[in-house]
Amino acid sequence: MSAGAEGRSGLAAEAKAVGEGSTLRRVVFGALVGTALEWYDFFIYGTAAALVFGQLFFPGFSDVAGTMAAFATFGVAFLVRPLGGFIFGHMGDRIGRRETLIVTTLLMGLSTGLIGLLPTYEAIGVWAPVLLTLLRICQGLGAGAEFGGASTLLAEHAPQGRRGFYCSFSQMGVQVGLVSGTLMFLLVGLLPDEQLFSWGWRVPFLLGFVLIAVALYVRLRVEESPVFRRMESTRQTVRMPVLEALRRYPRNFLIGIGAHICDTALAYFYATYTVSYLTSQLGLSRSVALGGVVLYGIVVILLQPVYGALSDRIGRRPINIFSVVFSAAFAFPFFMLINTGVPALIWLALIVATALGWAPMIAVQGAFYSELFGARVRYTGFAASRELGAALAGFTPLIFAALVGITGDAWWLAAGFMILLAFISLVAFYFAAEGKDLDIAELDPVHGRSA
Repeated sequence: MSAGAEGRSGLAAEAKAVGEGSTLRRVVFGALVGTALEWYDFFIYGTAAALVFGQLFFPGFSDVAGTMAAFATFGVAFLVRPLGGFIFGHMGDRIGRRETLIVTTLLMGLSTGLIGLLPTYEAIGVWAPVLLTLLRICQGLGAGAEFGGASTLLAEHAPQGRRGFYCSFSQMGVQVGLVSGTLMFLLVGLLPDEQLFSWGWRVPFLLGFVLIAVALYVRLRVEESPVFRRMESTRQTVRMPVLEALRRYPRNFLIGIGAHICDTALAYFYATYTVSYLTSQLGLSRSVALGGVVLYGIVVILLQPVYGALSDRIGRRPINIFSVVFSAAFAFPFFMLINTGVPALIWLALIVATALGWAPMIAVQGAFYSELFGARVRYTGFAASRELGAALAGFTPLIFAALVGITGDAWWLAAGFMILLAFISLVAFYFAAEGKDLDIAELDPVHGRSA
């Protein structure tokens, strides 16, 4: 080959590498921004349920019963998240990951914005909680496919050996959504109660109309997964992905359900129930409770790529097992620290519990689930199994509130319940095969067949 030809070949290879790098950056940015905005929508509901929805939509109840009723509507979304996983997972495996994520973005943004326009119980009576529940169901349908779709898209774009690192950015987006939503309620929480309960609580929800435009702009610029494009061009897509996932990967499907129970429970325990416990049980200010959530949220965001990269070296399985064991071991110390009522110790408890217990588990989740299923059913298997686990754990804030409120401040029951949930996920992780070296472009990975 002549020097000129070699030079042109080298330039072409370099241009291709630059193009692939640019594509991957867009996918990472799209996953991070998209999940951040969609989970901002999902998390602000939990904060509102803890702080204001009891009085606004269930005014005839006592404080404890009103909070429990608000948490019940919060939990309803988890019942429909598996349905969202099945419906949109089917779409993602049939028509594409990118197009499906655009649909879920619209669903989440519109339902969130409409919550901000709802009349309260004082204005329309029982129709207020009914409409609130219906819009929460719409949020649940969208959330049921959001993380699975974003993570699948990232996993199928990521280079071999760095999948854990790149998939951690979808979970980073979830935590950015948590921090953003909490910060927004921290700001509106500075309003006098009269203004907070009259119009201030609506502001975080109405922003959903604005954020939907941002999320759509970002996601429309993201390219479809190369794995899906190859399947589509060779007509390798399957007619009923959910049936295929259950038939070929029954064990991995069960592992996916159990694996998500602990981290879901902990997510809403720390971000939602703890806020209610600190303000209603301990009588602390909203700023102390929400400030702790923001602090640990920032720490968790920074740790996501660290744990993701570590999982590329030592595997997803050891990180997951360490995470649930630590969470169980820290359950009683956590309550002992927050029961002191000292803000610094409360924040320390939240940071330690999440940085060492919860953060490792969620950081590797995108890669872990992507490696459980073959390419033809990955979106469906990922979203459906994960969201069935979420459905089982979604009412944990209600259960925590009942255990502590009804039994007369018996916090040790809530700590024991945390340990039980951690044990369930520990069993799932113990039986999971390590997938960090798996080629997920394969339609039927070897460890999937034997699972």
